[in-house]
Amino acid sequence: MRISKTQQDKTRRLLLRVAVDLMSRQGFEGTTMKEIARAAELGDATIYKYFPSKEKLVLAYFEQQAGDAIALMQKTRGQQDFGLHERLQLLLDSLLELLLADREFVAIAHRLIQGAPMLLLSQTLPGKELLRQAFIAMLEQAEAAGEIAPCAFKPSLGGLLADAVYGLVAYWLRDDSEEFGNTSQLIDLSLGVLVLALQSGVINKLLDLGGFMLRSQLARLLQPQGGGLLELLALAKRGLSAGAGR
Repeated sequence: MRISKTQQDKTRRLLLRVAVDLMSRQGFEGTTMKEIARAAELGDATIYKYFPSKEKLVLAYFEQQAGDAIALMQKTRGQQDFGLHERLQLLLDSLLELLLADREFVAIAHRLIQGAPMLLLSQTLPGKELLRQAFIAMLEQAEAAGEIAPCAFKPSLGGLLADAVYGLVAYWLRDDSEEFGNTSQLIDLSLGVLVLALQSGVINKLLDLGGFMLRSQLARLLQPQGGGLLELLALAKRGLSAGAGR
């Protein structure tokens, strides 16, 4: 009997949920594909029709959460009238809200991704294309509304923002401040700097430099304990705000 796309999606989500619960308790190495299938009340071979390996299953979790965060953002009442800063923040907040319930599993999955450095630089990073397209749409909307200066590099910038989401998740996982206050501050300051730079047009000149720094220095910069990145962003935002006010 042919299985409908709706049923396939339901089974896929069930397997991911069961895997999250089991791996959060038992760890990645301590959980087998057979255990996941049986906990989901499926045949041992069925799980391989959806995920060829545990690694693929873990990566699929991020793809699902990215898609769900975008859908959650788009369902928010009145978001069409938000400014660019608010729309970007809404998407990041929606994603972190979804990840929060599975924070232990996210940490396991992040370590797995960290163990494959080439994956971090690839275009196949789970959820990256979904996020990139969402960011491009936001930039196009802001440009059409005259909120930002014309930007010739929206696709590249959308890709950089998608990459930055993984850096943000890494920062959030290490953030031990009350109610993740440092992460909230990082998001607000980063987006403030980005939007001001887009409004001034300076982003066109800095994009290539920013892309290099993001990929080669992100792991070193995103250390909650040092606080240096937050101070740097705050300084940049003050400078851009002062320039915009002249």
